[in-house]
Amino acid sequence: MGDSSVRQLIDTVAWVLIENGRILCARPRGKDAFFIPGGKREGTETDVQTLVREIAEELTVELAPDSAVHVGTYEAPVADGHDTVVRMACYTAEYRGVLTASSEIEALAWFGLGERDLVPPVDRLLFDDLAAAGSLR
Repeated sequence: MGDSSVRQLIDTVAWVLIENGRILCARPRGKDAFFIPGGKREGTETDVQTLVREIAEELTVELAPDSAVHVGTYEAPVADGHDTVVRMACYTAEYRGVLTASSEIEALAWFGLGERDLVPPVDRLLFDDLAAAGSLR
């Protein structure tokens, strides 16, 4: 009771797509922030199963599960959260199809390091690592 160490964890998986030093971000309908595309696990889904389903729902492309490579897992408090932490497992993966914002997504954008402040705290950790690796400019 009253244990302040108890925290809520939001377990998410994200797709890292980088082209020309910029990373694909999406703004869900009804939200004012951009996020790295992906979403929450359902039931007993694996990371890759979650990723394939979420990206199909959000961006209408088909990820190749066998091509998925884990690039890092990050944790940070949600922007306005008290004891809520987001864990984001990030993967690259090849895709088939044309990137298109689905009905869930209001806008797509390619962000460089200069847009770091437009994404949530957990996404910024990935931005920093990608910039340090020279992938994000």
